[in-house]
Amino acid sequence: MPGLYLMLERIWRERPEELRALMRQRLIKWRREPAVVRVEKPLRLDRAKKIGYRAKQGVVVLRVRVRKGGFQKPRPRAGRRPKALGVVKHKVNVTMAEEAVNKVKKRYPNLHVLGAYPLAYDSLYKWFEVIAVDPHHPAIRGDKNLSLSPKLVGKTT
Repeated sequence: MPGLYLMLERIWRERPEELRALMRQRLIKWRREPAVVRVEKPLRLDRAKKIGYRAKQGVVVLRVRVRKGGFQKPRPRAGRRPKALGVVKHKVNVTMAEEAVNKVKKRYPNLHVLGAYPLAYDSLYKWFEVIAVDPHHPAIRGDKNLSLSPKLVGKTT
């Protein structure tokens, strides 16, 4: 009998009709939310665990929305110029997951990002879950698995 995480992985891969309907309802809500939202628990527990998620204080899960499309949005040709053109959002050599990570780093500069994975997409956006860690939290400093990385520990003098 396969384990729990193997079964979760299979469900996300096969996408039964119940999951599709549930995700459709969630996307309707997510479109109206801000681009970076802190969530309590990860939606894809199997992927989060592979990245390094632990259900403990100091580990933060963020849902990030990234605009889909090519790396260059055409400039407006007619009418007034909008204040936010949105022309230079995407870069040529940066994936959408990296864009999601960069949004998190900009919004939460004190967190160290462990990784990101895709959640869902529609015609306009892609959503990613980003797992981040607060390196100065006592629960993280005491954790040998998470505090082995020199980036997380920082300088402790």
